[in-house]
Amino acid sequence: MLDRSNRRDDPPQTNSTTETRPVAFRGAGFAPKAGRRAGWIALALVIAFWQLAGSAGWVNPLFLPAPWAIARAIYQLAISGALWQHLSYSIMRIGAGWILGTVAGVIVGFAIGLSGLARGIGITFISALFPIPKIALLPLLILWLGIGEEPKIATIALGVFFSTAISVYSGVDAVPRNLIQMAQSFNVPFHAIVRRVIWPGALPSILAGFRITASIALLLVVSAEMIGAEFGIGAFVLQAGNLMQTDQLLAGVVILSLFGLAVGKLINWLETRLLHWR
Repeated sequence: MLDRSNRRDDPPQTNSTTETRPVAFRGAGFAPKAGRRAGWIALALVIAFWQLAGSAGWVNPLFLPAPWAIARAIYQLAISGALWQHLSYSIMRIGAGWILGTVAGVIVGFAIGLSGLARGIGITFISALFPIPKIALLPLLILWLGIGEEPKIATIALGVFFSTAISVYSGVDAVPRNLIQMAQSFNVPFHAIVRRVIWPGALPSILAGFRITASIALLLVVSAEMIGAEFGIGAFVLQAGNLMQTDQLLAGVVILSLFGLAVGKLINWLETRLLHWR
């Protein structure tokens, strides 16, 4: 007679009447979805409360004009042509400075990421010069380049250059080395490795750097125009502040905000087109 206490291999008895319960799929990872409606609803509520506070007299319009007064100021600037004049100067300076700084930053960033000699020299100079506020160099650039558009564009280009170079070589360093070694084991040429392995791997970091440098360019153009420019959104905001025209001052701030949103939408579109493989 067998001892049932030693029979450990017997399968456990299960209740045939137990119902199976489906488990929710949790394999999506960290993929947050943008709540666009929530953002627009929150913005509309803030503007509505702001307008109510201004209409009810809770806030002095000299210190904080109502949204309707700001919209009226933007409309008057648009129909008078002053808005387009100031905006065209700012866009020209931002575009020229951003393109120059970005091209130089991408070249130097890839050189630092791919060459040991360039890394040793470049990181030393970037670490020493990056913390310097670029707007502080504007008087020196005016002395070197003269009074005109060149010092403002150079100031923007310098601010964009350092951030772009850092984001590019950080993205190159983040590319998995096993992918590069595998390509080298198949005798893939160096330029093909850069184009097909390193560039796609570093592209997310590069586009994130573009988002940062766009904001830096916007900040620098406003600061440069406040210091030494007759036309531009920064010069317009400074003039409106000196005259205590707070509705026009906030109109300039709103225009800058809308410009920043437009640039952000453009970068989102680039990420959607270039990073569709993620």
